[in-house]
Amino acid sequence: MRNSLLPLSALVFAIGIAPQSGHAASLQEAATALNAADIRSIEFVGAGHWFQFGQAPNPNAAWPQFDVSSYDALINYETKGAHVKIVRKQTVDPNRQRPTPVEQSIDQYVSVTDAWNVTPPAATAQAGTPPTTTPQLSSAEERLAEIWATPQGFLKAALANGAASKASGSGVDISFTVGGKYRYEGTINAQNQVEKVRTWIDSPVLGDTLVETTFSDYKDFGGVQFPAHVVRAQGGYPVLDLAISSVKPNPDVDITVPGVVANFHQPSVAVSKLADGVFYLTGGTHHSVAIEQKDHVVLVEAPLSEDRSLALIAKIHEIIPNKPIKYVINSHVHFDHAGGLRTLVNDGAIVVTHQLSKAYYENVWANPHSINPDLLSKSKKVAKFQTYTDKLELSDGKRKIDVHLIAGSGHSDDLGLVYLPAEKILIEGDAFTVAAAGAPVPASPNPYSVNLYENIQKLKLNVEQIAGLHGPRVATLADLRTAIGQVASAQ
Repeated sequence: MRNSLLPLSALVFAIGIAPQSGHAASLQEAATALNAADIRSIEFVGAGHWFQFGQAPNPNAAWPQFDVSSYDALINYETKGAHVKIVRKQTVDPNRQRPTPVEQSIDQYVSVTDAWNVTPPAATAQAGTPPTTTPQLSSAEERLAEIWATPQGFLKAALANGAASKASGSGVDISFTVGGKYRYEGTINAQNQVEKVRTWIDSPVLGDTLVETTFSDYKDFGGVQFPAHVVRAQGGYPVLDLAISSVKPNPDVDITVPGVVANFHQPSVAVSKLADGVFYLTGGTHHSVAIEQKDHVVLVEAPLSEDRSLALIAKIHEIIPNKPIKYVINSHVHFDHAGGLRTLVNDGAIVVTHQLSKAYYENVWANPHSINPDLLSKSKKVAKFQTYTDKLELSDGKRKIDVHLIAGSGHSDDLGLVYLPAEKILIEGDAFTVAAAGAPVPASPNPYSVNLYENIQKLKLNVEQIAGLHGPRVATLADLRTAIGQVASAQ
């Protein structure tokens, strides 16, 4: 999203909009009313709600809601950088058993094509422990879109990118493209206020994803016209709803990209052997498991993105040569666990997923992928599915693979586990993440982990190894018992 923002005076007449008498709605009048030319940076502070995109507890539900006690956004329009500080706590859902909400403080950054988060050390950390900087390069596109989806940012980008203007009732509709790739549409009302901004970003699951921001209740904040209410929806559901309490023009916003971000490279796939023909594929934040069958391979989980799935495919062909990946088992529909599925579909794999998820995938995978075309959008192959409700068995006559629904999980209604009876290996994601060796036992057990243990007991699974799709190491059933406060002698 690279573009050159030119001075307002040089562009007022360059966009092909004729001067209008009085203060009729127009791009240039809105830019004047909102002082877009003189605002090089901005800070706005508010509170309200934030929603976790791509993490719906059911494939057909809205993104889960968090209560936001503080939302502080610092934006530098000239350097295309932003720093958003959020203090949030997940809203209690009486219909779901979830971990007790705790207050989270997260700093989100973007600088051109680099994005990262900074998280303060845990309360239990030793004194002097520095905050954690985590690259979030896949979020750069979304965060840049949020810069130009502010009223002043939209006007600046419109003037810099040859916006077209079309009368609409008593207002005007504005449209333009940034970098020849990202389309923006906006509505300016009769008061020359930006009412709505629409743009599209890429999602590995949703494809071209609409991000729509609406502005209302404009007020004078110390000489700056800015909306007192900001609402944003993404992928059809709300992601932000803020009441703005203060706005400051032209604050100092100096954002330096940390070395850990500037020098970041996507981690390669590491391999460890869990049993004969069973390989734990780690490296990075999300893991997978490759299981060798007589004439094919079963892959458990294709997370994150096409890049990660391509790396997984290459590694599997290296360690299990001359056998195609026939199945890819999807633990649940959350986007970080489903972002690479389309790549496996393109490779010819059948998607094994819960019946709740099949219709969802068929629907959203029909969306266009024009912003960042992936392999499946080019090949136009049709996805094949094998679904289950409570249980599915995959067998080659020698090795059996069981897929079970984790019944009653508050995390996701389609959350499943994979169990290898002969090897006594359980594979799961998001129900239990083992702590690093020596880490303190949680003060209160995670209900997702308690629920997992209850399912293991109910299904009578004889578990010796737990290969979590997150976490620093392979766990044991004893690790799970310890984490949920069960005595060592428990069955």
